[in-house]
Amino acid sequence: MRIPIGRFTVPPEQPVVEEKTPSPSDKEAGVVSEQHPSDHESDNDAISSDAQAGVKKIEATTKVWSKSHLIAAYIGIWIIYFVDAMQQGTGTLLTPYVTSSFQEHSLTATTSVFSSLIGGISKLTLAKILDIWGRPQGYMITVLLMTVGLIMMAACQNVQTYAAAQVFYWVGYNGISYTLSVFIADTSSLKNRGFMLAFVSSPYIATVWITGPMAQSLLQGIGFRWGFGIFSIITPIMCLPLFFLFTYNYQKAKKQGLVVIEKSGRTFWQSVVHYFWEFDVICLILLSGGFALFLLPFSIYSYQAYGWRDPLTICLIIFGGLLLIGAFVWEAYFAPVQFLPWSLLRDRTVMGACCLAAILFVEYYIWNSYFTSWLQVVLNLNVTQTGYVSNIYSIGSCFFSFFVGIAIRWTGRFKWIAVYFGVPLTILSIGLLIHFRQPDTHLGYIIMCEIFYAFAGGALVICEQIAVMAAAAHQHVAVVLAMEGMFSSVGGAIGSSIAAGIWTGVFPVKLAEYLPAESQGDLASIYGDINVQLSYPIGSPTRTAIMDAYGEAQKWMLVGATAITGLAIICVVAWRDIKVKDFKQVKGLVA
Repeated sequence: MRIPIGRFTVPPEQPVVEEKTPSPSDKEAGVVSEQHPSDHESDNDAISSDAQAGVKKIEATTKVWSKSHLIAAYIGIWIIYFVDAMQQGTGTLLTPYVTSSFQEHSLTATTSVFSSLIGGISKLTLAKILDIWGRPQGYMITVLLMTVGLIMMAACQNVQTYAAAQVFYWVGYNGISYTLSVFIADTSSLKNRGFMLAFVSSPYIATVWITGPMAQSLLQGIGFRWGFGIFSIITPIMCLPLFFLFTYNYQKAKKQGLVVIEKSGRTFWQSVVHYFWEFDVICLILLSGGFALFLLPFSIYSYQAYGWRDPLTICLIIFGGLLLIGAFVWEAYFAPVQFLPWSLLRDRTVMGACCLAAILFVEYYIWNSYFTSWLQVVLNLNVTQTGYVSNIYSIGSCFFSFFVGIAIRWTGRFKWIAVYFGVPLTILSIGLLIHFRQPDTHLGYIIMCEIFYAFAGGALVICEQIAVMAAAAHQHVAVVLAMEGMFSSVGGAIGSSIAAGIWTGVFPVKLAEYLPAESQGDLASIYGDINVQLSYPIGSPTRTAIMDAYGEAQKWMLVGATAITGLAIICVVAWRDIKVKDFKQVKGLVA
């Protein structure tokens, strides 16, 4: 595939002053208006003088690299997305069997709650690392975390260890995806960015045919542990070339005098204290702990003696709420360096895009958390077939995002796509599933709704990312993308919690109601293990009862998802109708 390359002119050299431990970034973040005056004030392609060190470093890097290196970078990003997509798709199919191996199938959604929260909130910390230390350094940290998570999943001996491994994995996985998005923002013009995001996401079109057979082969052969173990070896090997490419060109920029190293003058302990406040560790702990404690009861209340009235459930909600309140009080009155960029959040385009991201992830995780189990138990699909159906969203959204990227480049605008196509089609597709995702449905209707949802998702994901980036200057791109990612992950955690709450509140009750008398004694094992559910033949009274219980739980999940998605209309209407053509947001040789 040919990558459109912009004309490159050699700029007057302006050195980057690199501090080993730079001063706190306490300047108020600015929001670029629709006209982007800062982007048009001069044709000078000089390195931004007011940007943070990490932004200056990447601008220096893009000034000195060749066209072949730019193309190699995008090929490397595409390969990384391919490997990650293959691993993530396979892991999703393996998760119900991992939890079932510990007799805890009902905790399938719960294992992702805390990991989604930490994965999202950590992006703002990662944004600071990218802006202060540099893009390659932050990228390698995420690769290391993802690898550690995969090793832990391969070695886990209980569902608690698996949940802990998910934290490392999703912080790394989301972090890699985020840093690659920042790379793309650094190395592409705004009008082409939608197309470039679609290009690097295109591996999902291929992996849809791989993950299902791979998961089935693993389950029937070497087991899920080696499935995670193999990727713990492959992932770092595939990720390292991109790191070396950016590091090589950064060193090249230093040799040409575009980067000047200056000492900070701080001692080691002073640097520890400095970065403690710079990364606002207190706010990070309060937010992570607050969201985790507040959302956890939705997943575990059915395991408590008195349900929602149980003292543990009530305490978790109260203490979680207090920690969240404490986080906002700390940010407003006491934080020396604020973790949340409030000035950016006040922009209606940025806030609208972030809220849209949260809503999309809430509704997705509500109806998708037990989708692969439903396909196998209710429609009697095997793991390979389940992988094909569950990955329709991946292949459809990535395929359609190419057309969205072209439409944005051609019209120069993105809001109309979300308002008139993306949001209405999303609501329609989820609403139709309320009727169709039942035991007596035909697979074709499920596929039809999945295709509708995939096309709508491909449009909205591209539009929301372009919206946050178009509303901010280049030096704030990493921050606004981190905010969008944080809202997405928190939304995913909320969606997983709601899904787990509906599942644990509806499924076992309906299962006890529908099961024939001879199977009532097996209620606990049926509820806790997908393999037990699949062991009953289609047409038997017990399997029919299980299928009916699935249908009841799925119906209420989809009702909740449809209602929440309606709020997306408000989010996209709030966007400014920004024209992205002819903006020069980035410096150097870019796509």
